[in-house]
Amino acid sequence: MTKKTRIYLIRHGEVEGAGTPRYNGHADVALTEHGISQYHSLRKRLAGFNITACYSSDLTRCATGARIICEQFGINPTLKRELRELNIGIWEGMTWAEIVETYPREWHARLADIVNYRVPEGESLLDLAGRAIPALNEIVAKHQGEEVLIVGHGGMNRTILLDAIGAPLAALFNIEQSYGCLNIIDYYEDGKKTVSLLNG
Repeated sequence: MTKKTRIYLIRHGEVEGAGTPRYNGHADVALTEHGISQYHSLRKRLAGFNITACYSSDLTRCATGARIICEQFGINPTLKRELRELNIGIWEGMTWAEIVETYPREWHARLADIVNYRVPEGESLLDLAGRAIPALNEIVAKHQGEEVLIVGHGGMNRTILLDAIGAPLAALFNIEQSYGCLNIIDYYEDGKKTVSLLNG
């Protein structure tokens, strides 16, 4: 049977300001108490699995949770900038309503071409995929046949999931990623990829 590498891909817990749609990007926003609680729930949920390695975005909202979950496995998370959220440039920290009011032309330009449009001083989805997917492939190659935890972000996770199911980046918002959710993706030696849990 073909050897598989199982990736447990989670989104960070709830962050401050979560009640209002906004772009945090690379801003190092804090977790709420509920966000911390979500990580402890994930810790219990993953307790019976044979996780041998963990990789996380280096932003606090991910790294904190990676440490909470991985303590029980006796492993230290490896923090990687490549697993950060989309850099949203001058929109960082702004609510969607603020962006629409302040940058209406740029907002509509992004909606018209979500894959290629770069917010000033930020990244496009192509840029995000261009750093996140190679980082993921390195992790899979290094840990063949193992079970690995990756702690990431809503947009970053979506790019990985779209790649796994062979869907275009333009379908980014066809996938939901709730705070503290779990996704499971199996990567096989022959190149096959299977998503067995999405936004669970």
